[in-house]
Amino acid sequence: MHSVTIRIIVLAIAALPLAGCESIAISALGGGTSAGVSYSMAGKVSRTFTASLPKVQAAALAALQRMDIDVLSIDKVKGGKEINAKSINRTIYIKLEEISPNATRMSVSAKSGIFRSDTATGAEILLQTDREMGGP
Repeated sequence: MHSVTIRIIVLAIAALPLAGCESIAISALGGGTSAGVSYSMAGKVSRTFTASLPKVQAAALAALQRMDIDVLSIDKVKGGKEINAKSINRTIYIKLEEISPNATRMSVSAKSGIFRSDTATGAEILLQTDREMGGP
C-alpha cells in the first residue's frame, strides 16, 4: 500500500510542469491541415484568421453545419464569443477571440468523454472554417 501511495505522489509531482501547457504549441505544416494551426498539450487546436470576428463566426457556424454538428449555444464573453456544439459522440467548444477589428483567434476543443481530446476533429473544424472563408 505504501508503494502505491509513493507512486501516486511521484506521478503527481512529475505532472506539475504540464499544468498550463497551452503555451507549448507546435505548428502543423502540411499533412492535410493548414499551416499555422497550433496544437496544445491540453488537446486544443487554434489558429488566427485575418478576418473580423463576425466573419469568422459565420464561417465557423457554416463549417459546423456542413459537418452536421449541432450548435447548442453562442455566448458573448469578454473579448469574444464562445460556441458550444455537439455531435453524436463529441462535445465541441469553440472560442473566438477578437485580436483586432481584422484579426480573430479561433480555438477548438473537441472532447469525447471527460479526459479524451480529439485534436483531429478540432483541426478539421478549423480547416472547414478556413474553406468557408474562401481558403484552399
